[in-house]
Amino acid sequence: MGKSSHVTRRGLLLGAAALAALPCSGRSQSTDTVHWSAGTAPPARKAPPRATDCHFHTYDASYPTAPGAALTPPDASPEDYKALQRRIGTTRGVLVTPSTYGTDNSLQLASMKALGAENFRMVAVVAEDVGDAELKRFDALGARGVRFNLPFPGPLSVASLEKLSPRLAALGWHCEINMRPQQLEAAQDLLLRLPSRIVIDHLGALPADGLNSNSYTIIRKLLDKGNTWIKLSGAYLSSRSPYAESAGITAAYVRAAPERMVWGSDWPHPTRKADDKPDDAELFDLMANAMPDQATLQRVLVDSPAELYGFSA
Repeated sequence: MGKSSHVTRRGLLLGAAALAALPCSGRSQSTDTVHWSAGTAPPARKAPPRATDCHFHTYDASYPTAPGAALTPPDASPEDYKALQRRIGTTRGVLVTPSTYGTDNSLQLASMKALGAENFRMVAVVAEDVGDAELKRFDALGARGVRFNLPFPGPLSVASLEKLSPRLAALGWHCEINMRPQQLEAAQDLLLRLPSRIVIDHLGALPADGLNSNSYTIIRKLLDKGNTWIKLSGAYLSSRSPYAESAGITAAYVRAAPERMVWGSDWPHPTRKADDKPDDAELFDLMANAMPDQATLQRVLVDSPAELYGFSA
C-alpha cells in the first residue's frame, strides 16, 4: 500500500473514532449565507464558549495594495466575517495581515476595531528594520506576532527571522511562519535556534507524502523542542473534500502536542476562486473530529488561543 493511502485510511479511522467520542449537535440548515464560503449548514460539532478562529483576513479595495502583490481578492468585510462567526459559533478571532498589503496593517487594525478589540487580536507584517516604538504601538493595539509569508513576494525573508525573533520574544510575540516544504527543509537549523515562539501556518503545508515527508519530521523536531505551535488551518490547501489526508495530518499533530495547537478558518480563502471556496463548517468539523475528547477541543479552541494571543481567561 502506498504512503498516501496509509495516511488517508488513518485519517478516516481517527475521524470516525473522534466523531463518536464528541457530543454532536447534529447538522442542520442555516439561513445565514456567508460570503466566500460554500455551504449553509452549521458544523455538526458545537463550538465551546469563547471559541477562537486564529487565522482570517479582511480585504478592501479602497486600501492600496503592495507593489507586486500576488493576491488581490475581492472585498471581504468585518460584517461578512460576523456572518461566518454566527454560522461556526466562534466569538474570538485573530486577524492576519495578508501579503496583499505588504507592511500596511491599517485595514486589519480597522477591522479588529470594527469587530471588537476585546475579542480580537492581530498578527502584523512589518519591515525587517521596524523600530521598537512601532512594535510597542502595535502591541498596545492588540498585535501578538509577525507573519513571515515566505511563498509570496514581501518585505521579509528567511534571514529576517533571525533578526526579528529576539525582538519579538522580548514582547512575548511569536513568529508566524508560512513556508513551502523546500523552504522549511533549507531553514530547519535556523528555526531550531530561534528564541521566540514559532507558529506554523496551515498544517505546515506538507507535501503529498504527508506524515512520511521530511517536512513532517522537521516540524516534529520543532514541536518536541517546546516553543512551536501549529495552526490547524488550510486543510483545503493540500487536499480536497472530504480532506482525508489533512485529517490524518491534523490528528498526528494533536497526538504530538495537543497543548500547542490552535485552529483557523483561513477565511475568505484568498487562494481559491469565488466559485471554488471550501465549506467552513466542514473544515471546522474536520478539526473537531481529530480531537480525542471534549477537553482537547476546549484546549485547542479556547485555552491555547488565550495563552498565545493574550485573551482573558
